[in-house]
Amino acid sequence: MDSGPLLVFDFDGVLVDGMAEYWWSARRAVLSLDPGLRLAEQAPPGFALLRPHIHKGWEMVLMAAELARADFDPAQAAADYDRALAAALAEHPWCPEQLQEALESVRRAAIADRVEDWLALHRFYPGVPERLRGLAAEGADWAVLTTKGAAFAARLLAAADLTPSALYGHEQGSKPEVLGRLRGLGRPLWFLEDRRPTLERVRITPGLEAVRCFLVSWGYLAPGDADGLAAAGIGWLTPGAFAAPLADWP
Repeated sequence: MDSGPLLVFDFDGVLVDGMAEYWWSARRAVLSLDPGLRLAEQAPPGFALLRPHIHKGWEMVLMAAELARADFDPAQAAADYDRALAAALAEHPWCPEQLQEALESVRRAAIADRVEDWLALHRFYPGVPERLRGLAAEGADWAVLTTKGAAFAARLLAAADLTPSALYGHEQGSKPEVLGRLRGLGRPLWFLEDRRPTLERVRITPGLEAVRCFLVSWGYLAPGDADGLAAAGIGWLTPGAFAAPLADWP
């Protein structure tokens, strides 16, 4: 049995910056549900403001619909995102499953018809591919755990010639559920995320107390996310710390 750590990476905001693709796909998805909406081709500033709070793909589609409303205030929604999300679900005639399927349909069509254009909407963060390839020399393996569909993450990894030891999409369950199953491997787990609420949920999940949690500094962070991390049992990972030997990580 492998005894070195298994590093489990979130995908969006940790390995890949896909902000351009998020809007491209979310916009097309919501227009497939309501062609009468008026939405700019380029992502409005409000979308970037909301992105740190968005957890699942269907939420992006719903927030795109909200951004089409003249009276929608993204800053107010970001200040109380859970309330804004619930209000938006009540306002629009779609359930999360419909929104998620619309998003994945857009992505499937893009991969089938214009894959190079779709791939070009993403970029791996500087130094990330090289660091992933170097983990084996330190006795570590790496996996991906994402709320994106596994097929889409796999396509992006393959384009960068990156092969994780395992890849888990939203189809495999919540992140704490998947991490709980990975504990059965009997090896140290290190989990890297850019959403502090996700890390906090992992920290309080029974059975996951030994998982080392890291918040990456380069992701889609909300104001105040970096405050008080040590007290919460979460390491703060800057690009410099990420590039350092695993033994030197916080």
